[in-house]
Amino acid sequence: MSDDETMRAEEMIAGERVFNFSSGPAVMPLEVLRRAAEELPALPGVGMSVMEISHRSRWADEIFAETEARLRRVLSVPDDYRVLFLQGGGSLQFSMVPINYLRRDASADYLLTGYWGRKAIAEARREGTVHVAWSGEGHRFDRMPVAPEELELDPEAAYVHVTSNETIQGVQFPGDPLAGVDLGAVPLVCDGSSDFLSRPIDVSHYGLLYACAQKNAGPAGLSIVVVSDALLERGKQGLHSMLDYRRHAEAGSRYNTPPVFAVYLFRLVLEWLEDRFGGLERLGEHNRRKAELLYAALDEHADYYRGHARPEFRSSMNVTFRTPDEDTDRAFLRGAEELGMHQLAGHRSVGGVRASIYNAMPLAGVERLAEYLHDFRRRSG
Repeated sequence: MSDDETMRAEEMIAGERVFNFSSGPAVMPLEVLRRAAEELPALPGVGMSVMEISHRSRWADEIFAETEARLRRVLSVPDDYRVLFLQGGGSLQFSMVPINYLRRDASADYLLTGYWGRKAIAEARREGTVHVAWSGEGHRFDRMPVAPEELELDPEAAYVHVTSNETIQGVQFPGDPLAGVDLGAVPLVCDGSSDFLSRPIDVSHYGLLYACAQKNAGPAGLSIVVVSDALLERGKQGLHSMLDYRRHAEAGSRYNTPPVFAVYLFRLVLEWLEDRFGGLERLGEHNRRKAELLYAALDEHADYYRGHARPEFRSSMNVTFRTPDEDTDRAFLRGAEELGMHQLAGHRSVGGVRASIYNAMPLAGVERLAEYLHDFRRRSG
């Protein structure tokens, strides 16, 4: 364990903070929270709080410019892609994507990979025709597609939409979704909300990538959209201004008053990521180690804990499982809270247990949960 991990573990054990396994809004880096607290009354050299400055001021210009520059560096965003800072969460993107790109005389391909994939499909159908090119419903969403032959893709589709990680079912594409699949001229649109910035990706693989911030990038209230210039120009004309990607791009993400504080916090998260890990390669390895620690504990007691995802599609962000029955689930959750591990309950639609171990979850928290998995099983007989 690094010195930073040890320090944070000692602070949490002392009662300053619990281990927060929430799926979102999720745990944020303690260094980021402390920095924000220090600078909240007045940004250095500004004399005003970041929540008070005008979004048209030179200080806001600097925050937006540096945040975008850091994101481009961390993600290796190509020059012919635009970065947008928007509002409305991933749920608004479910609508904005088809509003901009799904024309009435065409259809879009969607992969139904779980709860959030279903939400995206429902919103797209309000705008036009949706073709479900693959569905995991028949096997309870315990995996992602494994071969190109499973996909029923339309070569004339407006776009293909996929969710890279399903937080509720705890399934994830092992790498870039549909990597190796020939999509021709059809752009790939990805909801990357729950594994954004958790591992290296190839941005050029996507026509448009979007993510809400409250998993790995900051607080709720900010969404990040990375879109190619080519796709940006293909959007419909005459859209309502706030739903038009081009309008936001032309205005530098400040067509209206944006969530400047959320962008500022995102900048601090990117600083933390670079300072702590140096980039996504080391961070991805760190996240894999954390996930492997929990999955190893679950596998050791496979007669007792029932993981949802198939091993090859297990999420490194959301570890989902059940104990033998609902009463035991509740006992497990109560015991975890007594040990300072909070918000481990599964989504209300499926129940069970879900440990969300995003970037900022300390290794010490995962170690404590793994130890508790062993101990709870032993005590249960």
